[in-house]
Amino acid sequence: MGSSSSKPSSGSATQVWTVSAPTSVSHDLAAALQSSPETDTSRQQAIELEIQARVAAELKRLRAEEAAALKEAQQRLSDSPDDTDKTALTRHAVSKEVEALRAKLQERKKVRELPESVEAARGEVVRCLRENDRRPLDCWREVEAFKEEVRKLEKGWVDKVVS
Repeated sequence: MGSSSSKPSSGSATQVWTVSAPTSVSHDLAAALQSSPETDTSRQQAIELEIQARVAAELKRLRAEEAAALKEAQQRLSDSPDDTDKTALTRHAVSKEVEALRAKLQERKKVRELPESVEAARGEVVRCLRENDRRPLDCWREVEAFKEEVRKLEKGWVDKVVS
């Protein structure tokens, strides 16, 4: 097992492969390939350089297309008439609109007077809670009466809205 060396003899730098079967390649082509100074690494480097050149050319083409599309879009935007100029309001018109909106908001803030029965029930709850500040659970009757008055008021409002 150790009788033959695993390293090739250092006498020849090139290795020649011989084929036992006949090849379908002409003898001239085989001789040209063997005498060619080009190696696998130099061929791979040439292919790599060609691929890089093609990718660079494609990138350059794509950038040019993008730049043209951008320029065309900017041109269309600058040529189109602004719709904002047509709908632009003057300062006077805007202030009128703001005042109208303020008036509508002020109308909504108006609080209607509560009916006398609800006010009385509310007053009773407040009075009871002040008298029993240490024991607020003693005011359950007044709270129930207030809730009943609010239910009546809500029912009246719902009936008015529905009909």
